[in-house]
Amino acid sequence: MIILAYPIALLLVVAPFIVYYLSPVVKGMHGDALRVPFLQDIARINILSGSLWHQKTAADSRRLSWWLLYIAWCFLCLAATRPQLVGEPIRVNNYGHDILLVTDISVSMLEPDFSYQGHRLDRLTAVKLAADGFIKQRPNDRIGLILFGTNAYLQAPITFDKQAILDTLWATDAGMAGRSTAIGDAVGLGLKTLRQNDRSKPKIMILLTDGENNDGSLSMPEVLKLARNENVKIYTIGVSSENRIINSFFGVKISQPSGLDEDSLQNLADETRGRYFRASDTDGLQQIYREIDKLEPDLDQNQYIQESKELFCYPTAIALFIVLMLWFMQRRKYA
Repeated sequence: MIILAYPIALLLVVAPFIVYYLSPVVKGMHGDALRVPFLQDIARINILSGSLWHQKTAADSRRLSWWLLYIAWCFLCLAATRPQLVGEPIRVNNYGHDILLVTDISVSMLEPDFSYQGHRLDRLTAVKLAADGFIKQRPNDRIGLILFGTNAYLQAPITFDKQAILDTLWATDAGMAGRSTAIGDAVGLGLKTLRQNDRSKPKIMILLTDGENNDGSLSMPEVLKLARNENVKIYTIGVSSENRIINSFFGVKISQPSGLDEDSLQNLADETRGRYFRASDTDGLQQIYREIDKLEPDLDQNQYIQESKELFCYPTAIALFIVLMLWFMQRRKYA
């Protein structure tokens, strides 16, 4: 389908006629023409000599040149309308969020206090299972991954390549980033990463940890102050059973309270308009990701785009060809 971007430019087609009829008549160099009483005799002589035929031919030639110039002008007016060849509408998916997963991989994530389909799982494997399903349910969002222990590392920048995120996550082992837990550094790196991306998109951070901030250069109060100044919504997930079961020196199982710093995680979520969740088993962790998916619905708007091709060059080329043709005709006439 061909459309005109500026159809109002077609009004210029009548401009030459307006100029011709509204402009005053141009007089000769010496004023009005003289009245010649024997003009009819001169006309009769011209007819007999054949010169009148030559005059008529010259007038027809001038008239033809004028109309050819006018046709060239019409093509230039058509080019000024900016004609375009527009294709069929194509639907595109518009992503709505930049989501950054900040995951604890300290050695405490090896604690086997989760279960899945009758099998005992360590915390990190349970996290991988839950995150896998969450990532696959967000096809129109960009997702990034930060892994942290003693140090925090940006393993995958914000991207549409979900498979790369999943491959990196499943290849991760606990303790790869150190034995301790630097929550502050991980959140600080996450805020910096999201700040570098498009500010017009909603930004979400999902922080998952099973401990407290016991390492790194940023304390939780400092991170909390930084998070208040950023337009980032942080959902925090505490991963731990209510009590840790350990074996004593004598082989007796002893229950110890979890080392999870829930107060700091709760404050961080509240200050950034997010929510804090506690996951004590695999089903609970998967339910948390489903809850976050409901709180941050996919913003796919089914937008449409149309491919267009500019056509103004074609009428411009035709107009130029007509002008060049007239120029060569005039040169040949007076050669």
